[in-house]
Amino acid sequence: MYLAFYGLAAKPFNATPDPKFLFMTPARREALAQLQYGIQERKGFMVLTGAVGTGKTTLLHTLRQRLNGQTAVSFVFNSTLPFDGILEYALEDFGIAKGTESRAQRLIALNNFLIDRERAGQNTVLILDEAQNLAPSTLEQIRLLSNFETPTDKLLQILLVGQPELKGKLNLPELQQLKQRVGLRCQIPPLTLEEAREYVWNRLRVAGARDMRLFSGAAVDRVAEYSRGIPRLINIVCDHCLLFGYADQRRQIDRRTVDQAIEYLEDGARPQRKVGGRRGSAARRVCRWALGTLAVAVASVVVGLAVRFDTTVSDLVQSVRRLVLP
Repeated sequence: MYLAFYGLAAKPFNATPDPKFLFMTPARREALAQLQYGIQERKGFMVLTGAVGTGKTTLLHTLRQRLNGQTAVSFVFNSTLPFDGILEYALEDFGIAKGTESRAQRLIALNNFLIDRERAGQNTVLILDEAQNLAPSTLEQIRLLSNFETPTDKLLQILLVGQPELKGKLNLPELQQLKQRVGLRCQIPPLTLEEAREYVWNRLRVAGARDMRLFSGAAVDRVAEYSRGIPRLINIVCDHCLLFGYADQRRQIDRRTVDQAIEYLEDGARPQRKVGGRRGSAARRVCRWALGTLAVAVASVVVGLAVRFDTTVSDLVQSVRRLVLP
């Protein structure tokens, strides 16, 4: 809707985890490098944590792009699945025929697949997103998948991705064996204020913005302050700002527009536009001019009537008041 108005080639603040919009802070660059290393060196279990909306899924899509063509990846998004559902999903992703076999037969098929890939020098990765929602019993069964190994290498690399609560779940007594098998841990923190500002400008640049002043400095600062460094919140606020700006035909998003977008997100209704600034001053000047003109016109009529009826202005005013007022 607003792309042509602002000269953009793509939506800069879309909610989808598009890798081309990944903003590489030092923490994200380090996390990505660690995950690549863990997979290439076959570390077995790996854990990636980060608060809601910090960009974990976007980072994972970037990771998939950076893995060489010799790596097969199964990406399980639905963390409410039981273990058998996760196993079936993974077999489908890996292209393993499964039919209606029992769990034992499916595990045998997966083991044979992993052995064939290892012999060919190829790697295999299972990524479980929102892993903090997995039941402890499911996580324990997933741990058993790490038993697919040779004397020197793990045949299946398993990446658990989730919110900080995942750390607490791994500390449960019944998951101590899984915790001991984690060979690599990394996390994604929220953006700093400066990183949040750069994040906004980076997404505008990737989306083809010709003018980085599309958001004023004060507007970007307000977005960074409100979002507390959470990229998802930045995207939501900025997208609403562009929509409001387009509706009002504003070429630049200022702090007032950001405040309107935040109020809308918090209350669910767009605030009424207030008369203010240059437009408000102009409107007030017009009102004062109109009232002044009306007052002169009324005074002229009163004087004219007084002359016509040979009476004083005060007497005429008193007569009108008696007619109008009870």
